[in-house]
Amino acid sequence: MKVVKILLAIIGALVVVFLVGSLFLPKTYTVSRSTHIQATDSVVYGNIADFNAFYTWNPWAKMEPNAKTTISGNIGQAGHLYEWQGDKMGSGQMKILKAHPFRMVDIELRFIKPFESLADTRFDLSPKEGGTEVVWTMTGENTNIMSKWMCLFIDDMVGKDFESGLRSLKEKSEGHL
Repeated sequence: MKVVKILLAIIGALVVVFLVGSLFLPKTYTVSRSTHIQATDSVVYGNIADFNAFYTWNPWAKMEPNAKTTISGNIGQAGHLYEWQGDKMGSGQMKILKAHPFRMVDIELRFIKPFESLADTRFDLSPKEGGTEVVWTMTGENTNIMSKWMCLFIDDMVGKDFESGLRSLKEKSEGHL
């Protein structure tokens, strides 16, 4: 009986730490990576703002190439939509909210399954040293206790995918993919 009481006390203490600790965690998160690409801003922009081109270099499509994807809407314009459904990737969509040719693409990223989540994903492009500097940023809100704890690891998890994706974007834009 004493062992059960000690075990329950430990579990209770862990629950309190989990709940109280979440009060001190950030309410928002940001993940950002950048790269320099030896290609014009128009080439790089086209590989981002056209989801048909985006599909060929994005790291998640490479993880599950047989996932069902649908691309619709006017390329590079607000409303251009990329939807996916897969066994590994779950389901979700990306929708261009606004785009400024050769400078910026702002995308709403919505995950539907296995969990619901909403984030803002943005690509900023600027001419630099005979090429284009690309900054890929994702921001969002931690809407519950679990997402607050997950944000402690999101930069490492998503950051690796951003780095992989930017390498592929660089290869594609420079004509090596």
